Amino acid sequence: MKNITLIVAMEQEALPLIQRLQLLNVSRADARLPFNVYCGGYKTLNVCLMSHGIDRVHKVPCVGTQAATLVTMEAIRCYQPDLIINAGTCGAFAAKGSAVGQVYMGERIRFYDRRIPLGDYKTYGEGHYPCPEGVTLARAINLPLAVVCTGNSLDMSPTDEAILRQEPVVAKEMEAGAVAWVASLYSVPVVAIKAVTDLVDHPVAAPEQFSHNLQRAAENLCHPVIALLDELSRR
Repeated sequence: MKNITLIVAMEQEALPLIQRLQLLNVSRADARLPFNVYCGGYKTLNVCLMSHGIDRVHKVPCVGTQAATLVTMEAIRCYQPDLIINAGTCGAFAAKGSAVGQVYMGERIRFYDRRIPLGDYKTYGEGHYPCPEGVTLARAINLPLAVVCTGNSLDMSPTDEAILRQEPVVAKEMEAGAVAWVASLYSVPVVAIKAVTDLVDHPVAAPEQFSHNLQRAAENLCHPVIALLDELSRR
């Protein structure tokens, strides 16, 4: 396993990794797309990090499943990764034992807000993607596991919360399901590694928690991602 692609939605999440890995900004294959690409070598690995970039109309980072779908397509088309690592931040439940800054590896990825109660559309909407590589790697680098649950909203409806509470430890985020879906079409394995920025069951609203804790979570994410790359370089 030599070619590793990191997909990280926000530049703020990516910056500690870019600096630690000494990755260099490279030109995009299609300059019309907003994504940023950083590449370099790390031990025995060829590492490419792709962040979603800035929306040109609204001037905010491109987050959510639309951008994640496009960037994953570009990653596979341009860099032929042997493994995709979707790294980023997430929400979690204090009642399930989570804390701000904690980092999880995904044992499974699913959508929680694609509710299509119509025959086989139900399971299609939920889109469960097992991550056996993630389970193996989490054990190797001593990371706890969570079910990574993807939706396109930072806040949460009562229906969303009821669905999430049915899972064990939850990492609630906005990209991994789309990354896993595209990667599954090309039979590229995916692992998701997420650092907690906000607690769903905290009295302070999620957006305020997210803004306050983003830098801390991004820095906490860096060490286990490096440990993950170290483990991959030995294989």
